[in-house]
Amino acid sequence: MNIYKKYHITDRDLDRIIEMAWEDRTPFDAIKDQFGLSEAEVIKLMRREMHPRNWRKWRARVQGRSTKHRQKSTDGVDRFKAKAQRHISLNKTSKRK
Repeated sequence: MNIYKKYHITDRDLDRIIEMAWEDRTPFDAIKDQFGLSEAEVIKLMRREMHPRNWRKWRARVQGRSTKHRQKSTDGVDRFKAKAQRHISLNKTSKRK
């Protein structure tokens, strides 16, 4: 079954998933909590959506990174929130001044 149909992923959701996957301090668990995609499904999605060279760079970057896996991360680091991100806005970033 197509992952996009299975999880009802819109283009906007897809962009956000890719953005979250690229962020160093956003764990795969946060993507699972928000969109329902497991780590393996995120990897498949990234492979399908990215240029092969960029996918290899991303994969090398996140493989084994402790901040991408809650079980491996240090205590006290639950999630990362950018300063430009609104407080309650479903992960939309505010306009910069």
